[in-house]
Amino acid sequence: MIDTPDNRAYLDTCLRAYGIQADDRQLKTLLQHLDLVVEKNKVVNLTRIVDPLDAILRHVVDSLLLLPSLEALELNEGARYIDIGTGAGFPGIPLAIMTGYNGLLIDSVGKKATAVNEFCEALGIDHLVQGQAVRAEDLARTSAHNFDVVTARAVAELGVLIEYASPLLKKGGHLVVSKARISEDEIDQGTKVGDIVGLHLVSRETYELPDDSGHREILTYVHDTKSKIKLPRNTGMAKHHPLA
Repeated sequence: MIDTPDNRAYLDTCLRAYGIQADDRQLKTLLQHLDLVVEKNKVVNLTRIVDPLDAILRHVVDSLLLLPSLEALELNEGARYIDIGTGAGFPGIPLAIMTGYNGLLIDSVGKKATAVNEFCEALGIDHLVQGQAVRAEDLARTSAHNFDVVTARAVAELGVLIEYASPLLKKGGHLVVSKARISEDEIDQGTKVGDIVGLHLVSRETYELPDDSGHREILTYVHDTKSKIKLPRNTGMAKHHPLA
């Protein structure tokens, strides 16, 4: 069981190191999510990380490294975000627990989206966030420019994510992406794609996870100009035929 007093104290210490304040209820809910993931992982392949301390770092803390960048946007209470490639609900569920924002957590694998909905119901946050089995390009055809924020963590190349985000974001909306050690070539590719689809980099923050658990960069892009091409392109085009 991951939700124990000692593990709550450990999570609290880790988060405070990044200036993130979580109350007792939030800490408990964050760890209850991990317990649900580990249990579900016995029947549905959601994660290879099941060791309690490793899971706290690489799932919860890692997810919440996006939080300072989200808070810097000063979103309204009713802000709506979409988490692309959510898997077991990371970072979407931890962000919902900490912010109270309304979220749509999407994954192309139906079993993962179903599991996310089970988790949200069990955690009592299903009024805030829901999972849906859909690809980003397909959702953009029915929910264009509906979201204030798009989040993504360890999902795809930066240029692909920027193309995914453009038709989903409102004008002035933001893409917030978590990446491990990202190359300057990938950053440059993202810049070129952004120039085409109307997103531009506004911040780049770097973090080190505790216990040498990894380097992270949180990149924030604003959707500030109109796309020069019609989006979304056909499903799969962004990944297999990138714009830059």
